[in-house]
Amino acid sequence: MELDLSQILKASGVFIYPLLACSVLGLAVTIERVIALCFVKVFPQSLFEAIVRGEWSGNEVDPKSSGGRILQFYCEGGTDPDGLKAYARLEVSRLERGLFLLDIVVAVAPLLGLLGTVTGLVRVFTGFDGAGVATDTGDFGQGISLALSTTIIGLSVAIPALVAGTWLDRRVDVLAARIDAGVERLLESNTEV
Repeated sequence: MELDLSQILKASGVFIYPLLACSVLGLAVTIERVIALCFVKVFPQSLFEAIVRGEWSGNEVDPKSSGGRILQFYCEGGTDPDGLKAYARLEVSRLERGLFLLDIVVAVAPLLGLLGTVTGLVRVFTGFDGAGVATDTGDFGQGISLALSTTIIGLSVAIPALVAGTWLDRRVDVLAARIDAGVERLLESNTEV
């Protein structure tokens, strides 16, 4: 007998709704962060290279990118090293926006699956009489089905969210290193003057 997705979804009962909400939330955060964390939107290569070469003064500052906002802050008098580094940390925290939601999905989805598993097992074990004989084989099958289906769905939601969260965290680390390098170069140029 082949088990298909519709059978799994039907067997998961009421637990499908919070698991579906976790799935939608994880997908939405992943898509939004993948788009938001493009190099072009955070610290364009041309701006980064201009800062490294020390030739940013003629460039038009784009306040839509983190690198552009940092350069704008610097050009408007933010040459204090601590102030510039604090502003850069603020920009890095903007890059991390929403990633905690993926951590929540990774933690909650398997727990919802586990809750469904326990609920299904309770249904199974309450269906026995005092002699250990199942009183209703239909309840027994539904309980086992609920237990296994919610586990499958919970893990199916959590695993992709974990992969996406790990990849996005790594992406933020790379972009943060790029921001740090740009800030250090701006500070070096400030001391050269």
